[in-house]
Amino acid sequence: MNTPRLLHPFAKPAKDSFRSLVRAEGVRVWDDTGREYIDGLGSLWYCQVGYGRTEVIEAIERELRVGHYNVFDPWANPITEQAAERIAEVSPMPDGRVFLCCSGSESVDTAFKITRLTAQLKGEPDRQIMLTRGRGYHGVNMAGTSLQGIAPNRENWGDLVPHVIEIDPDDIESAARAFAEHGERIAGVICEPVQGAGGVHPPTDDYLRRLRELCTKSGALLVLDEVICGFGRTGSWFASHTYDVTPDLITFAKGVTSGYQPVGGVIVSRGVCDVLEAAPDYIFRHGYTYSGHPAGAAAAIANIDLIESDGLVERANGIGERFSAGLNALVGDGRLAEARGVGGVWAAKLPEGTEPHETIAIRDAMLDKGVICRPIGDSLGFCPPLVISDADIDTMIDVLSDTID
Repeated sequence: MNTPRLLHPFAKPAKDSFRSLVRAEGVRVWDDTGREYIDGLGSLWYCQVGYGRTEVIEAIERELRVGHYNVFDPWANPITEQAAERIAEVSPMPDGRVFLCCSGSESVDTAFKITRLTAQLKGEPDRQIMLTRGRGYHGVNMAGTSLQGIAPNRENWGDLVPHVIEIDPDDIESAARAFAEHGERIAGVICEPVQGAGGVHPPTDDYLRRLRELCTKSGALLVLDEVICGFGRTGSWFASHTYDVTPDLITFAKGVTSGYQPVGGVIVSRGVCDVLEAAPDYIFRHGYTYSGHPAGAAAAIANIDLIESDGLVERANGIGERFSAGLNALVGDGRLAEARGVGGVWAAKLPEGTEPHETIAIRDAMLDKGVICRPIGDSLGFCPPLVISDADIDTMIDVLSDTID
């Protein structure tokens, strides 16, 4: 066996054959055999503006020609400050502050630490419990792995971070019972507004509002993990807007640069900032070498500008209508068991009894027909660039229908 030097993420280490992509433009990618694919997943839930956008590429290049330097004390740079301003102003917390890192996993670990830190700084050392929802995905750093609601992702790593309690992902009474039992020991709750990697599950009616109420009443922080949901994906700038809930912390990554640079971060509410800023000599001892990297900051600004100028937040709602109509037609025909989604992120649940290996086989057959999607248990996930046309959405649904047949 001749395995590649690259150890691929979320793959069998013994696997020795992968499809090699060599080019991308718009919503399409090409492999080294010349096969063309419609990218129905935005690479990995992230490419809002499509591939090959010169506006983003040139912004990155300009900033790299200027130079790059860290933003640890005492340093700053204008482009990183501008990126933080731009991200905050489109968020539901425009008076907050923005911490920058390189990935969703780093953003979750940062939010986890800030949640516990806030309790410590407020003189509440016993507040260390984090509640997390079943099916939730929160990255693969140590805190994110511990907060996983996807059991296989927690296995074989040894002891994980303590004081994590999993609640039912749909039944708000499960959260209410946890608060009743643990009360003032709960530091916070982390929650994807729309669960992505766990199967694309929008929240049940009133779930997020009641979760907000439970946190407020208890004094716990609400962390909304918007790594997939942010930057237009749900038909608003953030899913917090879509579902009219204001959290204390928002994690983001993916769509902030459409993947042109690895950038993630945490939007910190004014209330939490007040705690961090209360003691003038307190030092926030957290940060990554590439936090606020100027090239990433330039990519974020250019990408947000494109989302705005291209009307992609509004376009996500049109994508949602097209997916809803097409997938629910297949539900009506009996080809699918269920369609789930909002805006530009959807899942097609395959007929009852479909096994995960069968889902993968359908995915592979769709690849052979030029459509990329993601197998998730008994479902296929779709999260295309927000620049996708109605015709390409129809093609993907037709290929899905034909492949199931």
